[in-house]
Amino acid sequence: MRVTVGVDTHADVHVAAAIDQHGRLLGMTSVPSTAAGHAELTAWAQQLGAIDQVGIEGTGSYGAGLTRHLLDQGISVVEVVRPNRQTRRRRGKTDAIDAEAAARSVLAGTALGIPKTADGAVEMIRTLRLVRRSAMKARTQTASQLRAVLVTAPQALRDRLRTLSLPKLVDAATRCRPGHLAGIEAASKLALKSLATRYQQLTAEITTLDTEIEKLAHQAAPQLMAVKGNAAGLR
Repeated sequence: MRVTVGVDTHADVHVAAAIDQHGRLLGMTSVPSTAAGHAELTAWAQQLGAIDQVGIEGTGSYGAGLTRHLLDQGISVVEVVRPNRQTRRRRGKTDAIDAEAAARSVLAGTALGIPKTADGAVEMIRTLRLVRRSAMKARTQTASQLRAVLVTAPQALRDRLRTLSLPKLVDAATRCRPGHLAGIEAASKLALKSLATRYQQLTAEITTLDTEIEKLAHQAAPQLMAVKGNAAGLR
């Protein structure tokens, strides 16, 4: 018995359907999206027969862990494209239906996508860029908060710092000495110092991420990175 499996993946649960080489439905199951669940799904399919291929929706997202597990087991995996809305409306929408449809598309040879293993240089770059965008957003918010605190600071402190550029303001704010918090000036200095320190930490984090992203980009596409300006486009 040759078995083709289709899997509809989700954050917490994967639903699988198995068919034989003649297209007969052999069974369905659902397993948690954990390492134990991946092993359970594999064992279930192997009990039905020799696994030919497994079609998975979302090999680069919810199905990434299952994809890696199956490939490690030497099982062929195919990326299945989620059906368009018109098709889904026509045949109905349940996880079981989607799983069976995935299996049938693999058996018919219409699902030929290469699975995203989510463990190469490209996926590493994507992960680091996600963190970098978060750090950039946090740094922009910190800079805005720094200016906002300065607007309401005591006049003498405000007059001394308000004409400074952002880099000079950050540098000056980190050197503030709040002392004992006995009034609004001391509180303002502490707030400015805290925000400026946070800004510097985020800048250091972004610089580190940029360095690692560029290294990975050179590994993934050395010829493309040799073209001037492409490194900046990755950020």
